[in-house]
Amino acid sequence: MTIDEIYKVFKSSNGVCTDTRQIRPNDLFIALKGPNFNANEFASKAIDLGACFAIIDDPAYATEKTILVSDGLSCLQDLARLHRSKLNYPIIGLTGSNGKTTTKELISSVLSQMYKVRSTSGNLNNHIGVALTVLSFDSNLDFGIIEMGANHQKEIEFLCTIAQPDFGLITNFGKAHLEGFGGVEGVIKGKSELYDFIRNNGKTAFINGDDPKQIKQIGNYENVVTFGTSYTVDYRIRLLSSDPYVKLQYKNELIESHLIGEYNFGNIAVAIAIGAHFELAPEKIKKGIENYQPDNNRSEILKKGSNQVILDAYNANPTSMLAALKSFSKLEAANKYLFLGDMFELGEDSAMEHQAIVDYVEAHFEKHRYFIGSHFYNTTTNDPSVKFKSFEEAIDTIRSLSPENAHVFIKGSRGMALERLVDYLNFR
Repeated sequence: MTIDEIYKVFKSSNGVCTDTRQIRPNDLFIALKGPNFNANEFASKAIDLGACFAIIDDPAYATEKTILVSDGLSCLQDLARLHRSKLNYPIIGLTGSNGKTTTKELISSVLSQMYKVRSTSGNLNNHIGVALTVLSFDSNLDFGIIEMGANHQKEIEFLCTIAQPDFGLITNFGKAHLEGFGGVEGVIKGKSELYDFIRNNGKTAFINGDDPKQIKQIGNYENVVTFGTSYTVDYRIRLLSSDPYVKLQYKNELIESHLIGEYNFGNIAVAIAIGAHFELAPEKIKKGIENYQPDNNRSEILKKGSNQVILDAYNANPTSMLAALKSFSKLEAANKYLFLGDMFELGEDSAMEHQAIVDYVEAHFEKHRYFIGSHFYNTTTNDPSVKFKSFEEAIDTIRSLSPENAHVFIKGSRGMALERLVDYLNFR
């Protein structure tokens, strides 16, 4: 069966599904394989649960309701490319080292004040998630927003062949996935593959005029929309404060976000610029920004007893960690607690980057500093008693703490799951 024929099946279905636990009636099930699973085994179950057909790549599981292809993943991606070619509205693609999901949600919230918008669900931003996102877009939308993640060279280039963005933006270039990218320069090169696509296809880039790296990477390409704090950009936005929430001004509108830290300014600013570029009135832009509430351990602020907890435990890398710590150090609060977890995928730079964080913390925070994880444990600290090899080894100390009238900051890589701290601390 050709991809055009499979596309006809897709169009008559309820949509694509790759997980039998999420099957809806009349879904088109596509069996994917990985190192530890083979979804071909579940093709019959998918049909029993209501799937109209199951696409498989192993003839051993063929039935009258299956469609045999050479590779299930390639079929999914080719199907997404074909579907994308038939969509007649703009797609906004974004990548970056930090803030991708937050920025995507902000853009969606702003544009939704005037348009029908759909965006990447959660952080499904890889070679499977981007294809599924494209296939979730129907003909009734005004905009699609696609988040693209990567930890190696050429991944963004590949994802652009699926998403085919009309507008592109990079949140920032930071020290994330250094092991896979081969260092900071590798990160810049890898993320800039989005700019390469934009230039090669005559599309439009949104550029943060306050970020010299973005300006350098886009070069002399003329089809850009700029934003930032200077008077020379297309959309000027003023940062008023970030103690702890970011407050901004765009034109005559005072915008009070629910995001903490100056490091979130760029994420909010690009959402404002995109809204303005697509002719939203300033008051609608304001509503879109102020409607967005962070969740899922991303810059959440929790009230626990007399304490304010800044829970930013979704992920961490040296750039985001340092930016968050700088913001927390500026917070006007006398009683502060810090709980920092290991940062992963840093390769040969790991020891240096963890030591740099420890050095910054000890220079800017006098007490209540706790480091959790084997990487932090191997650093040199003034007070070795605040280092723990694992979360489990830290539990007794955590349980003995009784923060009162304190600001508590929690951040670490996803694998550390530091949100668990909230349940162990004896808040008063």
